Amino acid sequence: MDLKSFQMLEFINSRLNNIEKNISRIDEKLDFSITLQRNHLVRVKNGEEIDDSMILMGRPYNDITPQRAWSIYNNPNIDFFVLDVTTRTFKGNRLDEAVHIPMEELHIRFSEIPSKTVPILVISENGLRSIQACELLVKKGFFNINNISGGYEFWPGKEKSPEPGADL
Repeated sequence: MDLKSFQMLEFINSRLNNIEKNISRIDEKLDFSITLQRNHLVRVKNGEEIDDSMILMGRPYNDITPQRAWSIYNNPNIDFFVLDVTTRTFKGNRLDEAVHIPMEELHIRFSEIPSKTVPILVISENGLRSIQACELLVKKGFFNINNISGGYEFWPGKEKSPEPGADL
């Protein structure tokens, strides 16, 4: 076999390997998408509220307002799990029922979340760390995730401190 033929075979082999890798990535994305759509269907079937963007944009978690989260939190007929991903040094009031796993530790402590099927309400200081937590939990196989937009900063049940200089 001459050098030119050998180089052509190497080129073809390289292209085939790239095509196989691309097919594998497409297959993984398709599996994730099907699992996500099944989860959305189960949530709709069970009468749970899901955001339109979850269905239309394929978002894997729900963004809910603090007011909606407050109503879920105060409803004894709804089963849910609250995950607090604030920093260890967070000085604000925390939800008593929340399990505190700082965002920096979530990738190794996610197994402390007891169920992948129970709705998870994720809260942080201002809603940014909770977005990161939702994205990480999706990668770990959780699909019934709800990010509390605005976090503790806009939580309806938080006690308001008096304004500086206000009469007490």
